[in-house]
Amino acid sequence: MTGPLPALSYDRWSETCDTLHAHTQLLGKLAVKLAPPEPQLQHAALRLTARGWETLALPAPDGSGSVVAALDLHAHEAVVEHGDGRATRIPLIPNRSVGDVAREVLGVLRDMVGPVAIDPTPQEVPWTVPLDEDREHARYDPDPVSAYFTCATQAALVLAELRAPYRGRSTPVNAWWGSFDVAVSLFSGQPAEPPSRDFIMRNSMDAEEVAVGWWPGDRIYNNAAFYAYAHPAPEGFASATLSPAGTRWDEGLGLYILDWPDGAGAGPRARASALEFARSVFRHACSVCEWDPALVGSAEGSPPPVR
Repeated sequence: MTGPLPALSYDRWSETCDTLHAHTQLLGKLAVKLAPPEPQLQHAALRLTARGWETLALPAPDGSGSVVAALDLHAHEAVVEHGDGRATRIPLIPNRSVGDVAREVLGVLRDMVGPVAIDPTPQEVPWTVPLDEDREHARYDPDPVSAYFTCATQAALVLAELRAPYRGRSTPVNAWWGSFDVAVSLFSGQPAEPPSRDFIMRNSMDAEEVAVGWWPGDRIYNNAAFYAYAHPAPEGFASATLSPAGTRWDEGLGLYILDWPDGAGAGPRARASALEFARSVFRHACSVCEWDPALVGSAEGSPPPVR
């Protein structure tokens, strides 16, 4: 994309945003149920593809092969596809509830690969109604969804560029359905004590990491923004002056923040600014956390050549 990025803030599309977020939770619940467990709960993560949010290929419970569940944000459909080519598309239309879509997706899966019993309780959100009973979230406006997907795609490309040369362990660019963000984590190779003993923290934050991500805003922070944190974060982590201009520490969130996009910058300039933010926070985090300098340097190098 070479033109201006769409302006994006939560209050402009909050009802549609929450509906889309709830739809991604169904995909995540399917991954949790069917995917083999991985460290840092990586099996529960989704991917942002050229068409939208998608699970990896999941083992079909009837042993017939693989199945994928996706949200096609160009066609505005939920999709269930078997590895043998069978596929069902379910329209995401205005005023169709999350509960209706969830029940239809689960019904398609039952007919295609056998029953899949998920825990329908939503996670990391302020609402509690089970996904398959949710009639509250029914607003779906394709225009802000398209604007969101344009920005999310550009953000994912920045995160992929940050990750590419890193010589340590890292995650793919994940789409997280609980917090509705895209993010990448770079690890030092050392273990860490989780910040709390709740299920997510004790399973996902048991290693030293620097995480950088982007989300489209929410009830707590209205603006679309890049964020970054280090775990564990030593004294002094929050006190740095980082680049580019506009980077700041948000005490309430406990994160470094760069509002992005602001609706004004052209695509390449906005991406360069976001990558500068990611690298600046990473350099600072590695310095105060005393990571191996060779790992730190690799993050700003070049990916290894293809031989």
